[in-house]
Amino acid sequence: MAETSTTTSFINGSSSIASIATDHLFTILLLLPMDSILSFAMTCKKFRYLATSDILWESVCRRDWGNTAVDALKSSFHDDEQRRLIPWIRLYKQVSRVESVCCYKLAEPDPDLVLPVPRASHSLNFVSGCLVLFGGGYEGGRDLDDTWAVYIGNNSQNMLKWQKIQTGTPSGRFGHTCVVIENYLVLFGGINERGDRHSDTWLGQVSLHENLGISLSWQLLDVGSTSPPPRGAHAACCISSRKMVIHGGIGLNGVRLDDTWIIELSENRCYGTWRKIGSHPSPPARSGHSLTCISETQTILFGGRGLGYEVLNDIWVLNVTEGYSKWVQIFYELQNIPAGVSLPRVGHSATLVIGGQLLIHGGEDSLRHRKDDFWVLDISHISLEKMHPTRLNSKRMLANKWRRLQPEGYKPGCRSFHRACVDDSGRYLYVFGGMVDGLIQPAEPGGLRFDGELFLVELVLQL
Repeated sequence: MAETSTTTSFINGSSSIASIATDHLFTILLLLPMDSILSFAMTCKKFRYLATSDILWESVCRRDWGNTAVDALKSSFHDDEQRRLIPWIRLYKQVSRVESVCCYKLAEPDPDLVLPVPRASHSLNFVSGCLVLFGGGYEGGRDLDDTWAVYIGNNSQNMLKWQKIQTGTPSGRFGHTCVVIENYLVLFGGINERGDRHSDTWLGQVSLHENLGISLSWQLLDVGSTSPPPRGAHAACCISSRKMVIHGGIGLNGVRLDDTWIIELSENRCYGTWRKIGSHPSPPARSGHSLTCISETQTILFGGRGLGYEVLNDIWVLNVTEGYSKWVQIFYELQNIPAGVSLPRVGHSATLVIGGQLLIHGGEDSLRHRKDDFWVLDISHISLEKMHPTRLNSKRMLANKWRRLQPEGYKPGCRSFHRACVDDSGRYLYVFGGMVDGLIQPAEPGGLRFDGELFLVELVLQL
């Protein structure tokens, strides 16, 4: 009888949860995952109205994607009425199960304008509304020391006009890393055309002027007496608002490295402090892998080329908190990957896009076959795995983790050692350069050539 009475009181609206004020219910719903919110909406009309409201789902999007991404998405709708009528719940569902991308070639139609020369192993970043391109390698193993920038603004599909920026520093190099920390660029290491490895750390700041002219100032960062050994072809990403982490690469005498370092910038950005991370187990030595920030305390590592020149497909997560740093491997069984799919790769790009998913593009396998595929690695499905990797069924883990996206529109060629970065919305990915297949000529050993193409990759959302 007691149970029946309780059920009846809930249906009649006299239960404690039904009497909670709407703003308090709103706060509670924002603590729940999507499926729980939708289940809550099925209980009664009052809760359905609240749990499916645009106000709530815009807040859910801000909670899960961040204010910057949501504001950038809203600004992409140029009409005020369109912005007001954004279907947030449908947008959230679309982002969580995006299945395709659409590619666009971005080319400057004016043949008189000077464009960046083809290159690979360069850096490409989105900072202060601009794409910034620096360095790289090109024909004959030569390095580049040029810097280019282009203003994107709110229209991602504009024909872009590159502007060459005269900086004089850093020196020419390829295989370096450059990440964005707030509105600054932090560059480390690289290799010059003589094969020398660098261990210098640079801080760059982009400035926009009234006429949309762009300037970039670099300064050699004071890091004291401790810094990582010289290297190139390593991986790096930002973590939190003042830290960058690097891993691996090719050091002196061509030796592949397995060390992990973190630099913390001072509040005034005048100096930085490097420290080495000791964690066991940790990722084996490698080069040409990717390292991507997935939260303020976590980065994810994928692929690369190992000590035996083998191409890898392992996944590692680095957890960094105050006074604690630990690498954890995410296990899965390779034989459970669908037939015809090859995941091991080196020289790919891995970028965090809207919805907390890792978009992986291109790269090459152990036979140096370059790829043109797009994959999503769903980061949300690794939270339990990193705690108890041996307790979960590998086949189910894989089904939840990897998803191949179907490309539409322009067909970019297979490539490796290109670079990619995402805009503030997290929906638009810019890809430049890389090694691509070419006609076999004396100047192009093995049929390789460098590419100078810039193209846009849009996550397709049916709004």
